[in-house]
Amino acid sequence: MKHIVVILNPQAGGGRAAGRRVAMERWIADHSAHALWEIQQTAGPGHATELAAQAMERGADLIVAAGGDGTLSEVANGVVGGHVPVGLLPLGTGNDCARHFGIGADLLSGLHTLLHGKPHRVDLGRAGNRYFINIAGCGFDAAVARHVRQGWRRLPGTLAYIGAVLHTLLTFTPTWMRLTLDETPRELRALMCSVANASSYGGGMRIAPNARMSDGLLDVCVIAEAGRIEFLRTFPRVFRGTHLDHPKVQIHRAQRVYVQSDPPVPVLIDGDVCGHTPVEFHICPRAISILIPPDRDAV
Repeated sequence: MKHIVVILNPQAGGGRAAGRRVAMERWIADHSAHALWEIQQTAGPGHATELAAQAMERGADLIVAAGGDGTLSEVANGVVGGHVPVGLLPLGTGNDCARHFGIGADLLSGLHTLLHGKPHRVDLGRAGNRYFINIAGCGFDAAVARHVRQGWRRLPGTLAYIGAVLHTLLTFTPTWMRLTLDETPRELRALMCSVANASSYGGGMRIAPNARMSDGLLDVCVIAEAGRIEFLRTFPRVFRGTHLDHPKVQIHRAQRVYVQSDPPVPVLIDGDVCGHTPVEFHICPRAISILIPPDRDAV
């Protein structure tokens, strides 16, 4: 019998994920004839990584991240090096990975994918000892993520990120950044440098709309220093992915990205602020297997 371990983060979605457990349990009860389901609840940051690693060691056939992008990131860190596929139930604030995979932000769609989906190998990025499945970055976007966690996430979905962006814009100062993209150096005064494995973050901000999770490359979006009015005029375009032709936006692709800045700026890894620059990112091709909808060919 197939053994499925669901790792539920009750704090995902500003705490709203805890309220979906009963619905999940009812659905599981109706679909438990051919599988042994087990729900484990996280107790704090990093716990999903531990639970995923333990589930893999116990021989689980499928490990499911029930939460947001951060929960999926933690689960991915726990299964790297193994062959157990990972499923996703979108219960987070932004659910950008679920959108990228074609699951969307609907719990029923995620549950349907657990039954009928197919495993697909995807890349992971890495920064130090931490893997990321979605997007990492330095500067403005990391400061936004910090503000989201400090209170804006009480708002639903994209509104939480928009509020945090506007708040951060009032206080954030651009910095000199020196980037090394594979062997090519670049230097500029910049607001941010996003290093993307997938296409969007922040509840639908398509910062790297052409990013693919199985091409063996990181898409690097650098936004040069811009005034607040210019930024506000351009910001809505990121939700359509049409900001790439703006003169302050640069897009590069690389396998390895090294970022230095003066002064140091915070570093974002899948929604978590983890230290400051300098930092090196690199791609880990086809590092884990993700369950995607049956009608999806690639991500």
